[in-house]
Amino acid sequence: MSKTATPPANPPANPVDTFWTIRLATTKEALEANNFEVSMAESLADAARIFLEDILPASGAKSVSFGGSMSIGKSGVPEALRAMDAIELLDTMNYKLPAAEMYELRRQALLVDLFLSSTNALTVDGKLVNLDMIGNRVGGINFGPRKVVLFVGRNKVVDSVEDGMRRIKEFSAPTNAIRLAKKTPCTKVAECMDCKSPDRICNVWTITEKAFPAKRIHVILINEDTGL
Repeated sequence: MSKTATPPANPPANPVDTFWTIRLATTKEALEANNFEVSMAESLADAARIFLEDILPASGAKSVSFGGSMSIGKSGVPEALRAMDAIELLDTMNYKLPAAEMYELRRQALLVDLFLSSTNALTVDGKLVNLDMIGNRVGGINFGPRKVVLFVGRNKVVDSVEDGMRRIKEFSAPTNAIRLAKKTPCTKVAECMDCKSPDRICNVWTITEKAFPAKRIHVILINEDTGL
């Protein structure tokens, strides 16, 4: 006579969230061992609250700018910063600016007190993996701004640097090229063709193994999927 499996007495309300809570806790420990500062957020809205209520005031920042990030753009943080008279905002998310003016603003953004962005991938052992078009985002993450804050959704956590690079080339980069209406082969075939197009967005790789100086980079790990 077969036995029917007995369901657990108190199953978690959301096993997917529980899985990611455990995995993000492991990632947090690894990041901290690599000299990153880390906060945990339950949602993008929670990440915005942590930044605006805790991180920004504690930083003492007088000037702020951005590296391209869908998560930051959707968080409400840019709108909040635009309303702050005490903050000099180099608004690289103002896409109405002429190209030459935007380029110069991105150059100046490398000298702000606080730089907001995200990472393309984050390994579970605490490394940042990024691929950039012009290099302003990865440049600002790694040197220049006094403080860096990264909003990182759980969907960007991978097992290894190699997995991160694969994720970027096979998914993030083609999807971003489609989002930005770039004239590249990947927007037609949904895979990287290692193209030579003038619109190519895959130009500058960086792997950040440790934060230097210690705690210069503050990672907010978000327990929901956000960004590409």
